[in-house]
Amino acid sequence: MTRIYITIDTEYSSGLVRTGSAEERADNFARSIACEGSGGVAGVPHKLNVLRETGQSAVFFVDPMPALLWGTGAVEDVVGPILDAGQDVQLHLHTEWLQWAGANHPLASRRIGQNLFDFPFEEQLQLIDYAHGQLMAAGAPAPCVFRAGNYGANDDTLRALAQLGFAYDTSHCPALVESASQISLGPEAREPTQHCGVIEVPVASIAKPGGGQRHGQITALSFAEMRAAILHARDQGRETLSLVSHSFEFFSRSKGAVKHLVRRRFDKLCAFLEGTRGVTTGTYRDHPPQVTGSREPSSLLPANRWRTGARVAEQALANLLYGS
Repeated sequence: MTRIYITIDTEYSSGLVRTGSAEERADNFARSIACEGSGGVAGVPHKLNVLRETGQSAVFFVDPMPALLWGTGAVEDVVGPILDAGQDVQLHLHTEWLQWAGANHPLASRRIGQNLFDFPFEEQLQLIDYAHGQLMAAGAPAPCVFRAGNYGANDDTLRALAQLGFAYDTSHCPALVESASQISLGPEAREPTQHCGVIEVPVASIAKPGGGQRHGQITALSFAEMRAAILHARDQGRETLSLVSHSFEFFSRSKGAVKHLVRRRFDKLCAFLEGTRGVTTGTYRDHPPQVTGSREPSSLLPANRWRTGARVAEQALANLLYGS
């Protein structure tokens, strides 16, 4: 049985903050978490509904750092519905929110940065500990797995997580190792592996025509590519595969409209998983991944120019219809 982890980075947008008012918080929630607008709902409520209808599980990586600006209530509004739906809440952290912290800044240095790897070990330790406390204050159970915002982790991040009692991290994206994570694992590290005191669970990827990998994000792969990747993993005997989504990625925040073509990928993915033998979804809370023990890199879904071409055409249409 191949276990699919549908992981959803669930976050307000620091880029939408101008004054930090309560009205701005409500607007940010509507555009980044709920994603309500023309064409219906595309954010967390929609995902929870589809997961419920198809009997699937997902892992919601919730960023509690907006509590620096808006207090714990802003995070409770995110965590509550996810837990009420029986889904898994784990820890996400975008350090960009530190620019809005003011007197609430958790570091004595008042340092700000785009990624966790911009901070030394001791400050990473303090930031993760702060975020951990804020997530639990918002009602979440103690998290056991972490994902850095922007995948912006390094080996110090993993050491800090281990010191704080985390068992897992999932910030390594083999397809993006040159532009995101600074964890010292290469593109061949595609299975859960012990690293710097935790089990690192990489984000899925597929082979690209001409070489390289494309990351397993729902806005980066078509449904046909995800389906093929899941069946390939199952047929190769892989134990896990981690896909990534975001709370807002089926929604055009500039136009206030649902991206129907992209949202449909998620709907079809969940329906496919419901009806496919040999695969199941899981959570870190109930079904944590294990290290396989194999030192051989898992095989990638081979590149297919027809699937790639169809996705490029679909992406072009989505960009034309919805923009960003």
